[in-house]
Amino acid sequence: MLTADLAISRQRGKQIEPHYIAPDDSDYLQVANDLIALVKQYGEARREELNQAFEEYIGTGTDFRVLRGLMKLLLDRCKLKTAVAVDPAAIRQLMFTKARQQHPVTSAEARQAIIQEVATELSVTPDDLLENLYADLPASQRVMSFDEPTAGELLAAYNLAQAQALLYRSLEMRLSLVPQSVVSYRQLFEAIKARRLIHTISGSPTSGYEVRLTGPVAMFHRSQRYGIQMAAFLPVLLLSDGWRLRAEIESKFGGSVFYELSSAAGKLQSSYVSVPVMENPLAEKLLTGWAKLQSEWTLATSREVIDLGETAFVPDFALRHPNGKVVYLETLGFWTPRYLNERLQEFRRGGFENFILVVAEELKGSRDEAVNLPANVLLCKTTFNAKDILPLLSQF
Repeated sequence: MLTADLAISRQRGKQIEPHYIAPDDSDYLQVANDLIALVKQYGEARREELNQAFEEYIGTGTDFRVLRGLMKLLLDRCKLKTAVAVDPAAIRQLMFTKARQQHPVTSAEARQAIIQEVATELSVTPDDLLENLYADLPASQRVMSFDEPTAGELLAAYNLAQAQALLYRSLEMRLSLVPQSVVSYRQLFEAIKARRLIHTISGSPTSGYEVRLTGPVAMFHRSQRYGIQMAAFLPVLLLSDGWRLRAEIESKFGGSVFYELSSAAGKLQSSYVSVPVMENPLAEKLLTGWAKLQSEWTLATSREVIDLGETAFVPDFALRHPNGKVVYLETLGFWTPRYLNERLQEFRRGGFENFILVVAEELKGSRDEAVNLPANVLLCKTTFNAKDILPLLSQF
């Protein structure tokens, strides 16, 4: 992704668009090929050497923000590593310890003696010792491998990254989904939930759904962490069909503007070939822990989208009792007390009672405190265990 200083957009009235590069622009395709060749040329070089090569390529041109954006994306595709046999932190600790023991070190001879002593203890030469003293700093890390794109892929990644950068400043995003299969709905809803975005869903399977996502600018804190998650959702959305997006963006000139996109527009290309499978350590932990409890309730992941009339419920798990009772469990991502209260009201309006919501204090995005929570809401500090769910099931 791009940093804020590399984000470029164009505002016209109440509309805003990221800076797109035409995918068939011959000049930019040549630039992309040049930059890719530079990274390949500096394979296994230090990062500072590659950065210097980039700077020399930029020269005194006026297109430096675009070029720096392309370079940032190429660096993101490099695997950087501190390629030394001895940990630089260990070298520094031993060097400073020896220097403190012999304080003050006022002569070149005394300094050289310490270097030689440390080099002998670590079984390296004095030259290697000094070269690797700060080898763990980002500028000194070496390019170990490079996930090489084509020139066209790099330009497509740039366009996507510029759109993602807009979402860092979003107040709200609204998605309109046309009627489609439950599998398609669930795939998109799970992508939202996997990134723990605050969202509400209205509509029905037959009429389609509207999803409202709270933007990072509307959060009290953790906005950077949250903004990255919202930006990471965009390439997953691009793999879906039948949607329209309208994001309210905080304008740099005051007020707000709107960014619009649709699945039919074809302006952006996803960075994924297929929807990525998100690892869910919490789900694995819960399922494993539940098996050890030997409860008469069985726990399994859910694949349902439950219609609540005006809204939809997308639970993470289903708990089933031998008597046929089913209780659905959802772990909320980022949340605010107001959002939690609205969610509970949705269940009440839909007459749905067989649910458990788990919320973590560390993901709260508001100063307000959650009060008067019903018995089927589990509030935890950071995470929870399977045994924490058992007492809540007694009410069912």
